[in-house]
Amino acid sequence: GHPEYGLTPGIETTTGPLGQGLANAVGMALAEKLLAAEFNRPGHRIVDHHTWVFLGDGCLMEGISHEAASFAGVQRLSKLIALWDDNRISIDGDVSGWFGDDTPARFRAYGWNVIEQVDGHDVGAVDRALREARANADNDVGPTLICCRTTIGRGSPARAGTAGIHGAPLGKDEIAATREALGWDHAPFEIPEEVRASFDARATGTAAQTDWQQRFDAYRTAWPDAAAEFTRRMAGKLPTGFRVLADAIVRGVHNEAATVASRKAGQQAIARLARALPELLGGSADLTHSNLTDWPGCGAVRADQPGRHINWGVREFGMAAALNGVALHGGYLPFGATFLVFSDYARNAIRMSALMRQRMVFVMTHDSIGLGEDGPTHQPIEHIPSLRQIPGLDVWR
Repeated sequence: GHPEYGLTPGIETTTGPLGQGLANAVGMALAEKLLAAEFNRPGHRIVDHHTWVFLGDGCLMEGISHEAASFAGVQRLSKLIALWDDNRISIDGDVSGWFGDDTPARFRAYGWNVIEQVDGHDVGAVDRALREARANADNDVGPTLICCRTTIGRGSPARAGTAGIHGAPLGKDEIAATREALGWDHAPFEIPEEVRASFDARATGTAAQTDWQQRFDAYRTAWPDAAAEFTRRMAGKLPTGFRVLADAIVRGVHNEAATVASRKAGQQAIARLARALPELLGGSADLTHSNLTDWPGCGAVRADQPGRHINWGVREFGMAAALNGVALHGGYLPFGATFLVFSDYARNAIRMSALMRQRMVFVMTHDSIGLGEDGPTHQPIEHIPSLRQIPGLDVWR
């Protein structure tokens, strides 16, 4: 089955729907870059990690891969490194009949670095590619795609390189033939000690965690307030006294009794909440001045400019899935906005937010059929009842 976040240790996101893992990774890399700009200090780099994503042919066929990869390039998310498992097989068979893209050229056009013709079965070749990708990250020259040529089911005499190996059991005879072809004579579920030891990264992980903790302790000594704020935000806790402050904000708005459009009232609420919630990070899918999701002093997020408002462009699905990645990374309380009728574009990512129980806020304006000259294409009829059918999603109107 597909790995599910929150159920199995080590699963960082639920990745069943193809393409969304790449978009999640873009959000994670964006969160890392923005947190680093906010919290790192001279001599103290407490936020400094890469984001790795493994993807296949099917992921790249999905339209969301274009939205996510394009956005990653323009934001120059240099610590994002993707490994493409180019085995040329999907469930229906050889992809040449329906997937003929020049993928390296496509990603170069997005502003990515591309490392081509890597033998995905050659550990040394993959290691060299990873080192080159890390160098790209160190030089801050944009994200990197590593193109790994592989054979699906390698080792299976009858099924290697075919769709018959995808998601289907080999069967007793083919398992025996594969074991013989690979020279594997160990009993089922018996892991040789040398193999187990090579995969056991607990000591390496412990050393890395210890090193980071020592550096963070030094950071906390030098910058106690910033360290406390970073700890709070990464733990997903609200500021002390926030509930009282939020109640005061609501009472203030009520007492003003201003007659404004609901989206304007929403913008006013965002502006007041943003002052109390430095982790609030939001934006819009090219409808900022219609959704009214910016606020005074928010600052626009650009490749060389940190901020708290993101212009996602016309990428509703990519926006929602990337914001899931931001939420999964931690440190921010993200929101994204579009017209309610365009929630259809983002729907599966919204469903994934609910499935993973993430702190994600979707702001959907223009939620009535009475929206003027845009006409039927922009009139949401079935959308609110449809969204209310998603388990775990709270819909407020």
